[in-house]
Amino acid sequence: MRDKTIKMMSVVAMLCLVALGVMSCKKHEPSASTEAPESTETNYSGDSKEEEHDSRILAMQGWKLSSEEVKKLEEKLQANPEDLISRTKVLGWYSQKRFSSESACKARHKHIIWFIQNHPDAQIAGTPEIHLDPVLDKEVYYKAKNLWLEQTEVQKTNAVVLGNAAKFLLIHDSKIAEELLKKAQALEPENPKWPEQLGHLYSLGLARKSAGTKTELASQALRQFEKSSTTTTSDREKFYKLADLAKMAYEAGDLRKAENYANELLAQAVQYKNDWNYGNAIHHGNLVLGRIALKSGDLEKAKQYLVKAGKTPGSPQLNSFGPNMALAKELLEKNEREIVIQYFELCGTFWKRGQVDLNKRTALVRKGRTPDFRANLDY
Repeated sequence: MRDKTIKMMSVVAMLCLVALGVMSCKKHEPSASTEAPESTETNYSGDSKEEEHDSRILAMQGWKLSSEEVKKLEEKLQANPEDLISRTKVLGWYSQKRFSSESACKARHKHIIWFIQNHPDAQIAGTPEIHLDPVLDKEVYYKAKNLWLEQTEVQKTNAVVLGNAAKFLLIHDSKIAEELLKKAQALEPENPKWPEQLGHLYSLGLARKSAGTKTELASQALRQFEKSSTTTTSDREKFYKLADLAKMAYEAGDLRKAENYANELLAQAVQYKNDWNYGNAIHHGNLVLGRIALKSGDLEKAKQYLVKAGKTPGSPQLNSFGPNMALAKELLEKNEREIVIQYFELCGTFWKRGQVDLNKRTALVRKGRTPDFRANLDY
Protein backbone atom coordinates (compact mmCIF):
# COMPACT_ATOMS: atom_id res chain seq x y z
CA MET A 1 0.00 0.00 0.00
CA ARG A 2 2.85 2.35 0.89
CA ASP A 3 4.59 1.71 -2.47
CA LYS A 4 1.32 2.31 -4.31
CA THR A 5 0.83 5.61 -2.47
CA ILE A 6 4.38 6.74 -3.25
CA LYS A 7 3.91 5.90 -6.93
CA MET A 8 0.63 7.83 -6.99
CA MET A 9 2.38 10.85 -5.44
CA SER A 10 5.08 10.58 -8.11
CA VAL A 11 2.48 10.60 -10.87
CA VAL A 12 0.75 13.64 -9.34
CA ALA A 13 4.11 15.41 -9.08
CA MET A 14 4.84 14.58 -12.71
CA LEU A 15 1.45 15.99 -13.76
CA CYS A 16 2.19 19.20 -11.88
CA LEU A 17 5.50 19.51 -13.74
CA VAL A 18 3.79 18.90 -17.07
CA ALA A 19 1.20 21.55 -16.20
CA LEU A 20 3.97 24.04 -15.51
CA GLY A 21 5.60 23.07 -18.80
CA VAL A 22 2.38 23.76 -20.64
CA MET A 23 2.08 27.15 -18.94
CA SER A 24 5.68 28.07 -19.75
CA CYS A 25 5.09 27.46 -23.45
CA LYS A 26 2.00 29.69 -23.30
CA LYS A 27 0.56 30.85 -26.58
CA HIS A 28 2.93 28.70 -28.60
CA GLU A 29 1.58 25.46 -27.18
CA PRO A 30 -1.34 23.81 -29.00
CA SER A 31 -4.27 22.45 -27.04
CA ALA A 32 -4.47 18.82 -26.10
CA SER A 33 -7.22 18.25 -28.65
CA THR A 34 -5.23 19.46 -31.64
CA GLU A 35 -2.69 17.54 -33.65
CA ALA A 36 0.95 18.49 -33.46
CA PRO A 37 1.78 21.10 -36.08
CA GLU A 38 4.03 20.38 -39.01
CA SER A 39 7.74 20.93 -38.66
CA THR A 40 9.40 24.14 -39.70
CA GLU A 41 12.60 24.18 -41.74
CA THR A 42 14.49 25.87 -38.93
CA ASN A 43 17.51 23.94 -37.68
CA TYR A 44 17.15 23.30 -33.97
CA SER A 45 20.23 24.25 -32.01
CA GLY A 46 18.52 25.25 -28.77
CA ASP A 47 19.92 28.76 -28.59
CA SER A 48 16.87 31.00 -29.09
CA LYS A 49 13.44 31.47 -27.53
CA GLU A 50 11.80 30.55 -30.83
CA GLU A 51 13.67 27.25 -30.85
CA GLU A 52 12.25 26.41 -27.42
CA HIS A 53 8.84 26.30 -29.03
CA ASP A 54 10.31 24.39 -31.99
CA SER A 55 11.69 21.76 -29.60
CA ARG A 56 8.29 21.14 -28.00
CA ILE A 57 6.65 21.01 -31.43
CA LEU A 58 9.27 18.53 -32.65
CA ALA A 59 8.69 16.34 -29.59
CA MET A 60 4.95 16.45 -30.24
CA GLN A 61 5.51 15.47 -33.86
CA GLY A 62 7.29 12.43 -32.45
CA TRP A 63 3.99 11.29 -30.95
CA LYS A 64 2.66 10.59 -34.45
CA LEU A 65 5.63 8.56 -35.70
CA SER A 66 5.30 4.90 -36.60
CA SER A 67 7.69 2.29 -35.17
CA GLU A 68 9.34 2.03 -38.58
CA GLU A 69 9.88 5.79 -38.76
CA VAL A 70 11.45 5.77 -35.29
CA LYS A 71 13.76 2.96 -36.37
CA LYS A 72 14.91 5.01 -39.39
CA LEU A 73 15.52 8.08 -37.24
CA GLU A 74 17.58 5.99 -34.82
CA GLU A 75 19.68 4.84 -37.77
CA LYS A 76 20.21 8.48 -38.75
CA LEU A 77 21.38 9.19 -35.22
CA GLN A 78 23.91 6.40 -35.41
CA ALA A 79 25.46 8.19 -38.39
CA ASN A 80 25.00 11.70 -37.00
CA PRO A 81 24.50 11.89 -33.21
CA GLU A 82 24.25 15.71 -33.45
CA ASP A 83 21.02 15.56 -35.45
CA LEU A 84 18.99 17.22 -32.69
CA ILE A 85 15.81 17.39 -34.73
CA SER A 86 15.68 13.60 -35.12
CA ARG A 87 16.74 13.03 -31.53
CA THR A 88 14.02 15.34 -30.20
CA LYS A 89 11.36 13.60 -32.28
CA VAL A 90 12.30 10.12 -31.12
CA LEU A 91 12.46 11.38 -27.53
CA GLY A 92 8.89 12.59 -27.94
CA TRP A 93 7.82 9.17 -29.27
CA TYR A 94 9.51 7.28 -26.44
CA SER A 95 8.02 9.66 -23.87
CA GLN A 96 4.54 8.81 -25.11
CA LYS A 97 5.22 5.07 -25.03
CA ARG A 98 7.22 4.80 -21.82
CA PHE A 99 4.39 3.63 -19.55
CA SER A 100 3.32 0.83 -21.88
CA SER A 101 6.72 -0.35 -23.16
CA GLU A 102 9.80 -1.14 -21.10
CA SER A 103 12.02 -0.88 -24.20
CA ALA A 104 10.63 2.60 -24.94
CA CYS A 105 11.28 3.62 -21.35
CA LYS A 106 14.91 2.48 -21.58
CA ALA A 107 15.39 4.19 -24.94
CA ARG A 108 13.95 7.41 -23.50
CA HIS A 109 16.44 7.20 -20.64
CA LYS A 110 19.29 6.86 -23.14
CA HIS A 111 18.30 10.00 -25.04
CA ILE A 112 17.72 12.05 -21.88
CA ILE A 113 21.20 11.16 -20.60
CA TRP A 114 22.66 12.05 -24.00
CA PHE A 115 21.09 15.52 -23.96
CA ILE A 116 22.30 16.25 -20.43
CA GLN A 117 25.83 15.09 -21.26
CA ASN A 118 26.14 16.73 -24.66
CA HIS A 119 23.66 19.63 -24.87
CA PRO A 120 22.58 20.73 -21.39
CA ASP A 121 21.74 24.16 -22.82
CA ALA A 122 19.35 22.76 -25.45
CA GLN A 123 15.83 24.04 -25.01
CA ILE A 124 14.41 20.51 -24.98
CA ALA A 125 16.57 19.90 -21.90
CA GLY A 126 14.42 22.40 -20.02
CA THR A 127 11.06 20.80 -20.85
CA PRO A 128 8.95 18.00 -19.29
CA GLU A 129 10.20 15.66 -22.03
CA ILE A 130 13.42 15.37 -19.99
CA HIS A 131 11.70 14.84 -16.64
CA LEU A 132 12.59 11.75 -14.62
CA ASP A 133 11.20 10.48 -11.34
CA PRO A 134 13.17 8.77 -8.53
CA VAL A 135 10.36 6.25 -7.94
CA LEU A 136 9.32 5.53 -11.51
CA ASP A 137 12.80 5.81 -13.11
CA LYS A 138 14.84 4.68 -10.10
CA GLU A 139 18.64 4.82 -10.54
CA VAL A 140 18.40 6.62 -13.88
CA TYR A 141 17.00 9.66 -12.08
CA TYR A 142 20.03 9.79 -9.79
CA LYS A 143 22.44 9.32 -12.68
CA ALA A 144 20.78 12.21 -14.50
CA LYS A 145 20.76 14.33 -11.35
CA ASN A 146 24.50 13.85 -10.84
CA LEU A 147 25.16 14.70 -14.48
CA TRP A 148 23.16 17.91 -14.12
CA LEU A 149 25.10 18.87 -10.99
CA GLU A 150 28.37 18.25 -12.82
CA GLN A 151 27.22 20.44 -15.71
CA THR A 152 26.25 23.27 -13.37
CA GLU A 153 29.74 23.22 -11.91
CA VAL A 154 31.45 23.19 -15.31
CA GLN A 155 29.12 25.84 -16.74
CA LYS A 156 28.37 27.85 -13.61
CA THR A 157 28.17 31.13 -15.59
CA ASN A 158 25.68 29.74 -18.12
CA ALA A 159 22.22 30.80 -16.89
CA VAL A 160 20.47 28.53 -19.42
CA VAL A 161 22.23 25.41 -18.10
CA LEU A 162 21.48 26.43 -14.51
CA GLY A 163 17.84 26.99 -15.43
CA ASN A 164 17.49 23.68 -17.27
CA ALA A 165 19.03 21.83 -14.33
CA ALA A 166 16.66 23.62 -11.95
CA LYS A 167 13.64 22.53 -14.00
CA PHE A 168 14.81 18.92 -13.85
CA LEU A 169 15.26 19.10 -10.07
CA LEU A 170 12.20 21.25 -9.36
CA ILE A 171 9.86 18.57 -8.01
CA HIS A 172 12.17 16.17 -6.18
CA ASP A 173 15.16 18.34 -5.20
CA SER A 174 13.56 21.74 -4.79
CA LYS A 175 16.25 23.15 -2.50
CA ILE A 176 18.94 22.57 -5.12
CA ALA A 177 16.61 23.92 -7.81
CA GLU A 178 16.08 27.05 -5.73
CA GLU A 179 19.83 27.61 -5.40
CA LEU A 180 20.35 27.19 -9.13
CA LEU A 181 17.54 29.60 -10.02
CA LYS A 182 18.96 32.20 -7.65
CA LYS A 183 22.34 31.84 -9.36
CA ALA A 184 20.71 32.25 -12.78
CA GLN A 185 18.87 35.30 -11.47
CA ALA A 186 22.15 36.79 -10.23
CA LEU A 187 23.66 36.27 -13.69
CA GLU A 188 20.64 37.83 -15.44
CA PRO A 189 18.91 40.13 -12.93
CA GLU A 190 16.69 41.75 -15.57
CA ASN A 191 15.44 38.48 -17.05
CA PRO A 192 11.81 38.01 -15.85
CA LYS A 193 11.82 34.24 -16.31
CA TRP A 194 14.06 33.57 -13.29
CA PRO A 195 11.81 35.21 -10.67
CA GLU A 196 8.82 33.66 -12.43
CA GLN A 197 10.35 30.19 -12.08
CA LEU A 198 11.26 30.87 -8.46
CA GLY A 199 7.66 31.93 -7.87
CA HIS A 200 6.42 28.64 -9.31
CA LEU A 201 8.89 26.72 -7.16
CA TYR A 202 7.62 28.37 -3.97
CA SER A 203 3.99 27.85 -5.00
CA LEU A 204 4.24 24.11 -5.66
CA GLY A 205 2.02 21.98 -3.42
CA LEU A 206 0.73 24.86 -1.29
CA ALA A 207 -2.62 23.12 -0.73
CA ARG A 208 -0.86 20.40 1.29
CA LYS A 209 1.23 22.72 3.46
CA SER A 210 0.45 23.77 7.02
CA ALA A 211 -1.13 27.21 7.43
CA GLY A 212 2.05 28.97 8.55
CA THR A 213 4.26 27.36 5.93
CA LYS A 214 1.69 28.06 3.22
CA THR A 215 1.56 31.77 4.06
CA GLU A 216 5.35 32.08 4.15
CA LEU A 217 5.87 30.29 0.83
CA ALA A 218 3.02 32.17 -0.82
CA SER A 219 4.57 35.47 0.30
CA GLN A 220 7.90 34.43 -1.22
CA ALA A 221 6.16 33.38 -4.43
CA LEU A 222 4.24 36.65 -4.58
CA ARG A 223 7.43 38.70 -4.26
CA GLN A 224 9.04 36.76 -7.10
CA PHE A 225 5.97 37.00 -9.36
CA GLU A 226 5.80 40.74 -8.73
CA LYS A 227 9.50 41.07 -9.56
CA SER A 228 8.91 39.13 -12.78
CA SER A 229 5.96 41.32 -13.71
CA THR A 230 7.95 44.49 -13.02
CA THR A 231 10.77 43.42 -15.35
CA THR A 232 8.37 42.27 -18.09
CA THR A 233 7.84 44.82 -20.87
CA SER A 234 5.09 43.12 -22.90
CA ASP A 235 1.51 43.96 -21.92
CA ARG A 236 0.37 40.52 -23.02
CA GLU A 237 3.04 38.81 -20.91
CA LYS A 238 1.98 40.95 -17.93
CA PHE A 239 -1.59 39.74 -18.50
CA TYR A 240 -0.37 36.14 -18.38
CA LYS A 241 1.17 36.73 -14.95
CA LEU A 242 -1.92 38.19 -13.25
CA ALA A 243 -3.52 34.86 -12.29
CA ASP A 244 -0.41 33.79 -10.37
CA LEU A 245 -0.24 37.19 -8.70
CA ALA A 246 -3.88 37.03 -7.61
CA LYS A 247 -3.66 33.45 -6.31
CA MET A 248 -0.43 33.99 -4.39
CA ALA A 249 -1.66 37.27 -2.88
CA TYR A 250 -4.70 35.39 -1.59
CA GLU A 251 -2.62 32.55 -0.14
CA ALA A 252 -0.25 35.09 1.43
CA GLY A 253 -3.21 36.67 3.21
CA ASP A 254 -3.08 39.97 1.34
CA LEU A 255 -6.75 40.08 0.32
CA ARG A 256 -6.58 43.67 -0.93
CA LYS A 257 -3.83 42.82 -3.40
CA ALA A 258 -5.55 39.59 -4.35
CA GLU A 259 -8.79 41.41 -5.13
CA ASN A 260 -6.98 44.08 -7.14
CA TYR A 261 -5.03 41.53 -9.18
CA ALA A 262 -8.13 39.38 -9.78
CA ASN A 263 -10.20 42.37 -10.91
CA GLU A 264 -7.37 43.53 -13.17
CA LEU A 265 -7.14 40.02 -14.63
CA LEU A 266 -10.85 39.95 -15.49
CA ALA A 267 -10.77 43.51 -16.85
CA GLN A 268 -7.81 42.80 -19.12
CA ALA A 269 -9.29 39.49 -20.29
CA VAL A 270 -11.82 41.45 -22.36
CA GLN A 271 -8.94 42.62 -24.56
CA TYR A 272 -7.70 39.05 -25.12
CA LYS A 273 -10.84 37.06 -25.95
CA ASN A 274 -9.05 35.22 -28.75
CA ASP A 275 -5.97 34.48 -26.64
CA TRP A 276 -5.26 30.98 -25.30
CA ASN A 277 -5.22 32.45 -21.76
CA TYR A 278 -8.70 33.99 -21.88
CA GLY A 279 -10.40 30.95 -20.34
CA ASN A 280 -7.77 30.71 -17.60
CA ALA A 281 -8.31 34.38 -16.73
CA ILE A 282 -12.08 33.97 -16.41
CA HIS A 283 -11.68 30.83 -14.33
CA HIS A 284 -8.98 31.92 -11.90
CA GLY A 285 -10.07 35.55 -11.59
CA ASN A 286 -13.56 34.53 -10.46
CA LEU A 287 -12.26 31.79 -8.17
CA VAL A 288 -9.99 34.21 -6.32
CA LEU A 289 -12.82 36.73 -5.92
CA GLY A 290 -15.08 33.92 -4.73
CA ARG A 291 -12.61 32.79 -2.09
CA ILE A 292 -12.24 36.38 -0.90
CA ALA A 293 -16.03 36.72 -0.68
CA LEU A 294 -16.31 33.48 1.29
CA LYS A 295 -13.56 34.50 3.70
CA SER A 296 -15.34 37.84 4.14
CA GLY A 297 -18.59 36.07 5.04
CA ASP A 298 -20.49 36.71 1.81
CA LEU A 299 -21.63 33.18 0.99
CA GLU A 300 -24.03 34.12 -1.81
CA LYS A 301 -21.42 36.13 -3.68
CA ALA A 302 -18.93 33.28 -3.32
CA LYS A 303 -21.44 30.91 -4.93
CA GLN A 304 -22.02 33.35 -7.78
CA TYR A 305 -18.29 33.58 -8.46
CA LEU A 306 -18.02 29.76 -8.48
CA VAL A 307 -20.65 29.58 -11.22
CA LYS A 308 -18.89 32.32 -13.20
CA ALA A 309 -15.60 30.40 -12.91
CA GLY A 310 -17.31 27.26 -14.21
CA LYS A 311 -18.61 29.17 -17.25
CA THR A 312 -15.11 29.65 -18.63
CA PRO A 313 -14.80 28.53 -22.27
CA GLY A 314 -11.79 26.45 -21.22
CA SER A 315 -8.15 26.62 -22.26
CA PRO A 316 -5.32 24.25 -23.20
CA GLN A 317 -4.52 23.88 -19.49
CA LEU A 318 -8.08 23.59 -18.17
CA ASN A 319 -9.06 21.18 -20.93
CA SER A 320 -6.09 18.95 -20.12
CA PHE A 321 -5.67 19.12 -16.34
CA GLY A 322 -9.10 20.26 -15.23
CA PRO A 323 -10.51 23.08 -13.11
CA ASN A 324 -9.29 24.34 -9.77
CA MET A 325 -11.36 22.94 -6.92
CA ALA A 326 -10.24 25.11 -3.99
CA LEU A 327 -13.42 27.20 -3.78
CA ALA A 328 -15.61 24.15 -4.42
CA LYS A 329 -13.94 22.37 -1.49
CA GLU A 330 -14.41 25.39 0.77
CA LEU A 331 -18.10 25.60 -0.16
CA LEU A 332 -18.56 21.90 0.56
CA GLU A 333 -17.19 22.59 4.02
CA LYS A 334 -20.13 25.03 4.34
CA ASN A 335 -22.46 22.21 3.19
CA GLU A 336 -23.20 24.02 -0.11
CA ARG A 337 -23.52 20.85 -2.17
CA GLU A 338 -25.94 21.77 -4.95
CA ILE A 339 -23.86 24.73 -6.15
CA VAL A 340 -20.75 22.52 -6.24
CA ILE A 341 -22.58 19.89 -8.28
CA GLN A 342 -23.64 22.68 -10.67
CA TYR A 343 -19.98 23.71 -10.90
CA PHE A 344 -18.97 20.13 -11.78
CA GLU A 345 -21.58 20.11 -14.56
CA LEU A 346 -20.27 23.39 -15.97
CA CYS A 347 -16.68 22.13 -15.85
CA GLY A 348 -17.73 19.06 -17.83
CA THR A 349 -18.29 21.27 -20.88
CA PHE A 350 -14.54 21.88 -21.23
CA TRP A 351 -12.93 19.07 -19.20
CA LYS A 352 -14.07 16.24 -21.45
CA ARG A 353 -11.27 13.90 -20.42
CA GLY A 354 -12.19 14.42 -16.77
CA GLN A 355 -15.86 13.52 -17.12
CA VAL A 356 -15.42 10.19 -15.30
CA ASP A 357 -13.75 11.97 -12.37
CA LEU A 358 -16.46 14.63 -12.32
CA ASN A 359 -19.17 11.96 -12.26
CA LYS A 360 -17.47 10.16 -9.36
CA ARG A 361 -17.09 13.42 -7.45
CA THR A 362 -20.73 14.30 -8.06
CA ALA A 363 -21.81 10.93 -6.66
CA LEU A 364 -19.68 11.45 -3.54
CA VAL A 365 -21.06 14.95 -2.97
CA ARG A 366 -24.64 13.66 -3.31
CA LYS A 367 -23.83 11.15 -0.55
CA GLY A 368 -22.68 13.99 1.68
CA ARG A 369 -18.97 13.29 1.27
CA THR A 370 -16.10 15.52 0.13
CA PRO A 371 -13.98 14.12 -2.75
CA ASP A 372 -10.19 14.00 -2.68
CA PHE A 373 -9.44 16.72 -5.22
CA ARG A 374 -5.69 15.98 -5.26
CA ALA A 375 -3.76 18.11 -7.74
CA ASN A 376 -6.89 20.07 -8.74
CA LEU A 377 -6.38 22.08 -5.58
CA ASP A 378 -3.07 23.30 -7.02
CA TYR A 379 -3.78 23.94 -10.72
